[in-house]
Amino acid sequence: ACVGFPVIQVETQWAREPREYLDKGLALVAEHAGQPLLDFALAPHSMYTLDEDMLAEVSRVSEESGLRIHLHLLETGFEIEHALAHHDTQPLEFADRLGLLSDRLIAVHMAHLEDADIGLLAERGVHVVHCPQSNLKLASGTCRVSDLVSAGVNVCVGTDGAASNNDLDLLDELRTAALMAKGVSGDPCSVDAVTALDLVTVNAALALGIEDRVGSIEAGREADLCAVDLASVRTQPVHDVISQLVYAAAASQVSDVWVRGRRLLAEGELQTLDEARLLERVDDWSARVAHGRPRASRVAS
Repeated sequence: ACVGFPVIQVETQWAREPREYLDKGLALVAEHAGQPLLDFALAPHSMYTLDEDMLAEVSRVSEESGLRIHLHLLETGFEIEHALAHHDTQPLEFADRLGLLSDRLIAVHMAHLEDADIGLLAERGVHVVHCPQSNLKLASGTCRVSDLVSAGVNVCVGTDGAASNNDLDLLDELRTAALMAKGVSGDPCSVDAVTALDLVTVNAALALGIEDRVGSIEAGREADLCAVDLASVRTQPVHDVISQLVYAAAASQVSDVWVRGRRLLAEGELQTLDEARLLERVDDWSARVAHGRPRASRVAS
């Protein structure tokens, strides 16, 4: 996992102000250094949740440490209005001025792009994460995926948070991304099935900086594998495996998952988590969030 630690101007139980967030996050990075399954990123959320000095500090820390930056960027029209009002410039120009645009930046959404923006992203090596269902649900804009891919920008697919996505189903998200790319570009051949699959495999690995370890099935790579059972009526007949995976498969058809060769899901059954206990905790936290109202237990006593 790549865990983004927040650096924001909002007080929470973890920290009160941006500097405290940053210091605690860097301490967390140091504490878990060397763990093969854990990476970290700076996560300032967006350009409007920090002042200019702190954004510049995030950029500096990223450059010195090599940590990636996870940043919601050009998600809404409000960001453009805010940047023009407070910085007298466009958001991407402001980000570039602060040194944020580099191959360490994972820019999420990018739903309000102009032609010049795409060229700048390609020049700086920025990675873009497209979250189509969140953008649709919030009516926040559309990402020009086809144009980005054509310009050589590394594009991935994400879900955004549960509040604006609900099911966090990456296969469903991938299908939506492939279909939206065609609708936005007006080209039915845009982002074909093979290109779409790259968005959640090799491209995602490149964005996280682990492309030499995962993202493709090759000798010497770590065995991070996901098996999808296409025998279901939903995905029959199979004329093209990749096309069926992108346009027809459902998350419920994921049968097995391995991480570094360790089997975590076997024939649909979790191997390292107690699902019943997990659902109990869901009920517990749901009740807490709902001001302590009692919830019926899912598991018989």
